[in-house]
Amino acid sequence: MEKILDIISKKMEQAFADAGYDAAYGRVTVSNRPDLCQYQCNGALSAAKVYKCAPIQIANAVAEKLQGEDFSMCQAVMPGFINLNLSDSFLRDYLEGMRTAPDFGVEKVGSGKMAIVDYGGANVAKPLHIGHLRPAIIGESLKRLHSFMGYETIGDIHLGDWGLQMGLIIAELQVRQPDLCYFDPDYTGEYPAEAPFTLSELEEIYPTASAKKKDDAEFAEKAHIATYELQQGRAGYRAIWNHIMRISLADLHRIYDALDVHFEAWLGESDADPYIPAMIEDLKAKGHAVYSEGALVFPVAEEGDKKEIPPCILLKSDGAAIYATTDLATMVQRMQDHNPDKMLYVTDKRQNLHFEQVFRAAKKGGIVKEETVLEHVGHGTMNGADGKPFKTRDGGVLRLEQLLSDMTDFVRSKVVENKIVAAEEVEDTTAKIALAALKYGDLSNQPTKDYNFDLERFAAFEGNTGPYILYTIVRIKSILARYGAWEELPITLPANPYAQELMLCITKLGPALESALRTLSPNLICAYIYELAGAVNKFYHETRILTEEDKELQKGYISLIALAKNVLEKCIDILGFTAPEKM
Repeated sequence: MEKILDIISKKMEQAFADAGYDAAYGRVTVSNRPDLCQYQCNGALSAAKVYKCAPIQIANAVAEKLQGEDFSMCQAVMPGFINLNLSDSFLRDYLEGMRTAPDFGVEKVGSGKMAIVDYGGANVAKPLHIGHLRPAIIGESLKRLHSFMGYETIGDIHLGDWGLQMGLIIAELQVRQPDLCYFDPDYTGEYPAEAPFTLSELEEIYPTASAKKKDDAEFAEKAHIATYELQQGRAGYRAIWNHIMRISLADLHRIYDALDVHFEAWLGESDADPYIPAMIEDLKAKGHAVYSEGALVFPVAEEGDKKEIPPCILLKSDGAAIYATTDLATMVQRMQDHNPDKMLYVTDKRQNLHFEQVFRAAKKGGIVKEETVLEHVGHGTMNGADGKPFKTRDGGVLRLEQLLSDMTDFVRSKVVENKIVAAEEVEDTTAKIALAALKYGDLSNQPTKDYNFDLERFAAFEGNTGPYILYTIVRIKSILARYGAWEELPITLPANPYAQELMLCITKLGPALESALRTLSPNLICAYIYELAGAVNKFYHETRILTEEDKELQKGYISLIALAKNVLEKCIDILGFTAPEKM
């Protein structure tokens, strides 16, 4: 469906042309004075300078040409504004179109295109911590948004599974269990099916080894050698790596599932590794890869840069690949496998320079096409309620699983204390409210901004929170359940100002989603549904719905709140959470 602003603007442009003026002056915007009008056009002010006459003269001439059944008001006011209100019949017909159209008639701007969203960045053998929350939540919502807007989408976790951390684990395991068959270079039998460590042991091995390498040069050298031999295919080390991957991935699946975050591709740096040699040779042949102080680098600085952009390092002086190498090789792999139109990378904003270097190298080196969109969605950090970095009581990094547990426990206490649902529904309701509180609390902030995690505020049932949005949806569900069959009821004329306000708010869905897509800002969806929930609740409080005696009027009320519910539910699905049946 065409957006209302586009429809009105076309009519306004035609009115300018009919009045003898350039149609380009007919751009219409949402009014910044909703107490005076719904929409406005300020084009007469600009046109007056060109046509050498008073703005109000142009505005009056245009307003006369625009009078018609689509507008209840079309008024020229000093010094030259044109104020517009839509007619009730136009509003009714537009919403009925939204109600009956697939996906509310939102234009599928990504139809025929593919987007890959890289938003996990989890490291195997290490537990997910609080720093993994924002990329997971933001990335999942952006993937879902792209999918809703017509893109074929792939979410890629992009595992850290191939670097020094693997060598450190192997080296530490050899110190602890040197007689394991994995370390015998002459071993030719089958390796055990069961790992020589548990998940909890694995999560303890890595930090121990990481701390040891700082003070033990010999151990650090062994870890580097183990990393190299693993990447060269040493059978025993590959078997250990397979154990690490199997145990770690099972745990990662469990926690991401609890977050309702899902990846279509569980690929890692190891999957990109085979693409590195050919990529390096290609960049050398094209003259992009040059040696500098022993390292192989790709100069990416450009004339006109306002800040220094260092060369992108492809191989260190010892021949080892780094993150930039792997990221570029991953692009090679993705272009060969999928040829996407867009690749998004959701990571901490402090990696801006890294991605600036990688994106330039990818474009200059022909790894991606010139028209391929590469975007770094750099996010800020989540701090504690006191504004300081989130830490555990002993000063460590808070595990993501613990944060989820804390939020769930807090919400459960509120659900039980207030007897919101029956005992058998407590866990399901709690899980949905807790996830909404957590995700909306994050996504309602601009991705680039830091924010303070306030468990009590995020879980509140009032204010700009996830539970407030859920409560609004559940309230509508309750009304609809008590009314009966509502699915086929058509939209009717707005019966009061509160219905009209709600209808106007519903029409903003398409523009809100398009703005969120264009700016990669899920917070714009949050702002929209908060406004919509407010309009729903105002309508509810000011209108007798279930007690309305005029049955035709009541049908209009029911169809309107049903449409609002459907829009709200679709939006929270894009944001990554769902509403319970009761609250």
